[in-house]
This record gives sequence, structure tokens and C-alpha cells, in this order.
Amino acid sequence: MLLTDSRDIYRQSECIRRQITTARLRSRTSSCLDGSVMASSLISRQFAFSLQKNLRLSAPGNIVSKAAPKTQVEFDYDGPSMKTSVPGPRSEELTKQLGHIQNVGAINFFCNYEESRGNYLVDVDGNRMLDIYTQISSIPIGYTLVNRPALGILPPENFPEKLTESLVSVAPSGMTRVQTMACGSCSNENAYKAMFIWYRYEMFASSGIVSLTSLFVSQSPGCPELSILSFMGGFHGRTMGCLATTHSKAIHKLDVPSFDWPIAPFPRLQYPLEEFTRENAQEEARCLEEVEDLIVKWRQKGKPVAGVVIEPIQAEGGDNHASSDFFRGLRDIARKHGCAFHVDEVQTGGGTTGKMWAHEHWGMEDPADIVSFSKKLLTGGYYHKDEFQADKPYRIFNTWMGDPSKNLILSEVLNVIRRENLLEEVTALGRC
Repeated sequence: MLLTDSRDIYRQSECIRRQITTARLRSRTSSCLDGSVMASSLISRQFAFSLQKNLRLSAPGNIVSKAAPKTQVEFDYDGPSMKTSVPGPRSEELTKQLGHIQNVGAINFFCNYEESRGNYLVDVDGNRMLDIYTQISSIPIGYTLVNRPALGILPPENFPEKLTESLVSVAPSGMTRVQTMACGSCSNENAYKAMFIWYRYEMFASSGIVSLTSLFVSQSPGCPELSILSFMGGFHGRTMGCLATTHSKAIHKLDVPSFDWPIAPFPRLQYPLEEFTRENAQEEARCLEEVEDLIVKWRQKGKPVAGVVIEPIQAEGGDNHASSDFFRGLRDIARKHGCAFHVDEVQTGGGTTGKMWAHEHWGMEDPADIVSFSKKLLTGGYYHKDEFQADKPYRIFNTWMGDPSKNLILSEVLNVIRRENLLEEVTALGRC
């Protein structure tokens, strides 16, 4: 029998108790229980009960065995209970709402996580089901302690509302749709997939399956030879597709196979800018000419460029900037050659340039087809035009598809930015 030092257990229990108290307070002050229930309410209600029983003997001076008898569950359901068809009317209504923001083809129904417990999942129509799917195998001990919901199939009731309050409220110009993800790399990786799907549809007026045989052996025509043009010095992530467009530090790419995709030079401007106006204009013209040459060259190689990806400011690549004229010219070239234009704002989005999105400084009405984000936006994902939404469910998909609790926090961050006029403050300080 293993023994645990009672003082250590007591200190741990006190720490957890304080965390639970904080979670309860946050839950009470939030108007959206379903969004935070995965991180606070379920913990405070059920996990706290279990902890109280397990740690009852853990006060100083007592010895607690790790082989203690099982504790009783606070409460549980005695079986399934179905009140409507699935999805029910409330789920169907919410699916329509969310459908104005993102692809909902994979959603089964919306969930009431406040009422879900044990191994039973309750939907927003009051249907109680024995959950043997367990959020795509992501729940280890039922709804006693849950990390986060699988948003792509079983979102919480207030997910459309909270997306509207947070991410949709700061959507870039010309975009009303947003696909949530977890981090910067998976945001860009799935944005690349969206560009490829869109490009194939534009080419063939159909994104249906071309050849099952070729698909499963990763060959054309099912898996076509397409490419994405990126820039020397750029950083877009460390997953396979993103790494192929990353050219900032050797350690990122060492020993990892990559794709044969075109890499264009990013302008190297001379400073002070006002003293090198002519030289910098020539440098940017040279880079734009090289971009167009590469697009033509890769088309001739049989690996056409489906999209162009660029950062408004190269961050990891060395704090490299280009003029608004350069980005406008690049946008025009992409449009001329039928390439999607992806602006990676993972590092530059969030207001540190004096605008919510750095590309707003370009002064364009139609600056991009896709804008990816993460980091200061607290969650990951990408905004996109309507035509870049995948035509079928599960084409852009993973287990969690983001984290709804981060949307709650982001809403408060945005409230602070607006209330305290932080964008104006950044602009004023930047001019000092």
C-alpha cells in the first residue's frame, strides 16, 4: 500500500479549492454557462464533490492511502430519455445561426453541458443520451471532468452567440465567416487546405472525388500537384504544409522533408525610408516581378500556384516591412493569375500596430481572401470569403476545432480595447 504525505495532500487540496472558488465566481458573473461549463461549472460541481470526499482525511496529521475505496458519485441519471427527434428544433435553429458564420455540415446537435453528467450527454432540446462516442474519444472519465467540447460536431448552446460577440465583431473587411482552430500552425495548415479545395473547384467546377485509387496512394489526380507561393524570411508554422512556407530559421526545417513550392524574395528596404525612396521602390518592383515569374514557372512545371501567403510584417524573419504599394501590387498579381491571397496575421493581428489587423494599413477594400489569426486573439482560426468554405463536412476538421472558453476571454479583451481606446493609444504612442 502506497502512502502519501498528508501535508502535501492538504496543500494540494487547498490550491485546488481556491481554483474551484475562482471558477465558481467566474461562472456566476458570466452570462454564458454553456461556454464556460467545460472549464469551470463542471469542475466546481462534480470534481469538487469528488475532491471533498477524497481529501476529507487529508488534514494535517492524517495519513491517506492512494488505495482508498471508491467514492460515490454526487448524482447520476438512471438511463436515456428522449423528448424529440435528433437534432431537435432548438438544435436546428442554432445550426442555422452558426451556418451564417462557418460550415455546419458535421454538427450533430447542440449540447447542454450544464445538465450533462456521468456518461450521459444532454442536448439543448432536453434529450439525454448514453454517450459512447465521448467527444471523439477525448473525454477520459465522462462528464465528471471535461477538457473542452468537440466543437465541430457537438458545440455548446451559446457558441454562435459568443463567436458573434468575439471573433465576428472584429472580422476583416469583406469577411463574415470564421473557422476556429486551436493554434497558429493548424490555422494556417487548414487555410492552405481551404485554398487548395477552392482552387480545384475553380478549375473543374467540382470538388468531388476524382479517383479513390489515386487518393489512397497520395497520387494525382485525387491528390493534385498544387503549390503555395511564400516569401523568404517568412514564418507560418511548424506543421508539414506550414513548414514548406517557412523560411526564417534553419532549426525549424532541418532534417524534415518538404514540398517543391515556389519561394519569392521579400523586399529588403533601406532606411531611413525618406532617403531611399527610389531604391526601395525598385527593390519592391523587383520582388513583384519575381513573384509573377515564379507563378508562371510553376504553372509550366505542372504545379500551379493555388495561393500566395504573406505576413504584413515578417516577425520571426527579422522585423521586415514593405510598403502598402507592394502589398497592393501583390494582391493584384494573385488576382490576375487566379491565386488565392492569404494574409497571415497570427503574429501581427490583435491591435499592436494601431489597427486590429496590420493589413488595414494598406488601405484596401478587398485586401485578402483568407486572414489567419492566433496568439493575441487567444484562439486560432482563419477568416475567409464565402467561396472558401469547404463544400462538404469533415474536409476542414479536427477533434476540438478551437476552444469555446477562449471566445469568452477574447470578448472581455475586446471590451477593454474598446473601452480604453487602446488602438488610438497605440497609434499616438507610435508617432512619438
